[in-house]
Formats: sequence, structure tokens, C-alpha cells
Amino acid sequence: MSVGEEVQNTQATPQQSLGTAAARNLATTTKSAPQMQEITSRWLLRMLPWVQVQGGTYRVNRRLSYSVGDGRVTFVQTGDRVTVIPAELGELPALRDFGDEEVLAELARRCEQREIAAGQVIAASGESADRVFLLAHGKVEKVGTGPYGDEAVLGVHADGAYFGDHSLIEGDAVWEYTARAVTACTVLTLRRADVLNLAERADSLRAHLAGLLNIPHQRTNKYGEAEIDLSAGHVGEAVVPHTFVDYESAPREYELSVAQTVLKVHSRVADLYNQPMNQTEQQLRLTVEALRERQEHELINNREFGLLNNCDYDQRLQPHDGVPGPDDMDELLSRRRGSKLFLAHPRAIAAFGRECSRRGLVPESVEIGGHHVPAWRGVPIFPSNKIPVTDARTTSIICMRTGEAEQGVIGLQQTGIPDEIEPSLSVRFMGIDEQAIISYLVTAYYSAAVLVPDALGVLENVEVSRWR
Repeated sequence: MSVGEEVQNTQATPQQSLGTAAARNLATTTKSAPQMQEITSRWLLRMLPWVQVQGGTYRVNRRLSYSVGDGRVTFVQTGDRVTVIPAELGELPALRDFGDEEVLAELARRCEQREIAAGQVIAASGESADRVFLLAHGKVEKVGTGPYGDEAVLGVHADGAYFGDHSLIEGDAVWEYTARAVTACTVLTLRRADVLNLAERADSLRAHLAGLLNIPHQRTNKYGEAEIDLSAGHVGEAVVPHTFVDYESAPREYELSVAQTVLKVHSRVADLYNQPMNQTEQQLRLTVEALRERQEHELINNREFGLLNNCDYDQRLQPHDGVPGPDDMDELLSRRRGSKLFLAHPRAIAAFGRECSRRGLVPESVEIGGHHVPAWRGVPIFPSNKIPVTDARTTSIICMRTGEAEQGVIGLQQTGIPDEIEPSLSVRFMGIDEQAIISYLVTAYYSAAVLVPDALGVLENVEVSRWR
């Protein structure tokens, strides 16, 4: 039999059973609910203690503190030329509250740019200090002498920091430590001689500097708070000091933020296509998931109340070797009592694991809600892909203490709102338009507050792509 005849006989054979394509029309297909890749574990939303906020605003009352210019300086880069924004010079303690824009602009023009190679000493301990250094880019470590004569790293400066600011008003200032570049750095320098020279011609600057010398010294504790006078250990009829606790006159208020969207469903779909799954319910479920994902992103990155932007500068640390190591995590823990959790990008957690493996350490794990979570010193390290990773492959690791009773970080919400389906999340029917489309307004209200500065710490500029 030829091949052609075989094919012809095969085609002529009658079908003896029902085909799968036809049978599927009568079968009930087993199907999943709609899936969504954007859904994550959202550990931050789960671990934050949420405080009920009536009236939509939460006020954080604190003891009065005296600020001494602890911010960072911002720069503008044009090609390889870097300049400081004049108003940012007001972050320097010597120029705090000085508002003459023309004089600040002149001081900014007098800043000289320098390129520092890695390993180069910028200022040596014991030498005369006659200028302030503004660090535009790079990393500088403060090196001192340990109790046994060995070298000790006292701290690390990174982008936007400044050092040597005391030299602007102290004629006999000396460097109390050695400043050494860890990486290639771009710095701007402002000499005391230039400031004094300009003060001879600018009355506003001369009066400002003279006023600094006449300001009485305000006694404060190590946190910058007005000191409470106490007497202890005395005998006899010693005079007991009088005191009071002063509060901030303009405490910070956190207003609840909002995330909203309008969900639209055609009435024909809502009426006819509801078996075995309700179409409106599934549309709403996925919308709420996306809204909660955005809520967690805002709690971390929002410029007004996000954790990364509201961490006090004294609580921002730099890794000693770029990669996140056990020493860095210990330093982060040592800055606060009762740390409840770390929050890190999964790539940062992997980088920390590699560093532990390199040192022969095995991080422990703790069980949280039936999940085994990696931990360091008993503090769980929760993953969050909402923490950004920059183009330079660096990210941040957050450490926090939580709860109102612990003066920690808290989440803010208002429950009991109209048409609420989840705490502080509502779905409101908006009506049906002329095209028979049903609209629902989906709204979530939320915010976060840091009750005291040391409740929140951040390890910045963590490298996640170095393998060694």
C-alpha cells in the first residue's frame, strides 16, 4: 500500500468517540481565581502597630530640643562642576537661621571644589582647622586613636555630610580626629578667612557671627533636650534645684494620607458572569491588593511621612566595607533599645547572608506567624521589595522599635469610616452611568509616625552586587 492510500484510508475512518474539544463545551472547567504578581508578603503592614486617629490628624508632642544644624547639604552638578545650593549653607551650625540670600550666594561661590583620591588624608588630627568640608560625593571615615594606641574608626561621613564646621567661628580650632577618604570623593571647602573677609563688608553676616558669641550656653542632655535640673547624693539641708519640663511649641502633626482609585464594572458583566466566581468581588479583591501594595510603598518612600525620609540624620549609618556585615547590623541595633525588626530588600538580605557565610557565621531564624524568618541577634529581618535599589546597586536596611508605649514607630489609620470593608479602607458605590458602567470609589487612609528620633535607624548605601 502506498503512502497516499494509507492517508486516504485514515481520513475515511469514522470517529468512534466524542472529541475533547466538543466535550469541553459541556464540562465544568476547574479554574483558579485571578492571579496577580504584584502581591507580596507586606510584612511592614502586618508588623506595624496601628493607632486609631480620630479627626484625621495625629500630633507628636515631644520634649523641647535645641537643634544645632544636623541636616545635610544639597549640591548641584553640571558636568564635572559641583556647586552647593546657597540656602543649604544654613545647615551649618555657624550659619543656622541666617537668611541673607545674597551673602549665602557669595559664600557658595567662594567654596572651592577638590577631588580626593581613595585613602588620602583630608585633615590630620591635631592640625589647625581653618575650613569646613562639604562632602558632595564619596565616603570619608573619622579615624582616632584607641585606648591602647591602635587606630579606631569613630564614624563615617557620606554624601551631603559636612565636617570641620566649628572652624568657622573658633580661631584656635584644631582637628580632633583624622578625616580619611574611603572612596574617591568630591568635596567643597569653605575657609574661615573667606567668611571673616565677607563679614567685614556684609553687616548682616557680621552681626550674625557676633550674636553667636553672645548666646548663653543652653544646658542640654546628650539628645539635645533641655536639661532637667536634679540633685542627688546630697546630705543635710541642701537647696533642692527648681525645674520644669518644657515642650516643643510647634509639635509635628501627621495627617492621614490617602490612596484612591475608581473601579468600573459593566453591569452586564456584573449581572451575567458571576458563576462560579463573582466578577465584581474578584475585581475588587485585586484592586484592594494593589492599593495595599501602594500603601506599603508610601509608608517607606513618601517624602512627608515615609520611613526612609523621616529617619533622623544622627540615626543614619554607613556600612564600614560597603556590603552589609554583622558589624554594621550590630551598630544599627546599638543605636536604640528594644529593636523589634529589620526591614530590607531581598537582595540586601542575600548580601548579608553572603557576608555571614564568608565569616563562617550562620544567622538564626525566628518563627513569625508560622513563617521562618531570618534574624540577627534575635531581631527578625523582614523582606520588602518597596525599599529601592539604586542604579549603583545600593540600597538601605531599616531597623525600628515599634509601638506607642515604647515610643517607637507606629502606623496611623482611622477605622469606622463609611462603607468600610477593611480597617481604614472603604468601597463606595458611585452610581451607574449612561453606558451601564457601575463605578466604585476605593479609598485607603494611612500614615506613619516616628515618636522619638532613635526609634528608627537606617543603614544607607548598602552594596548588594559585590561578590567576593
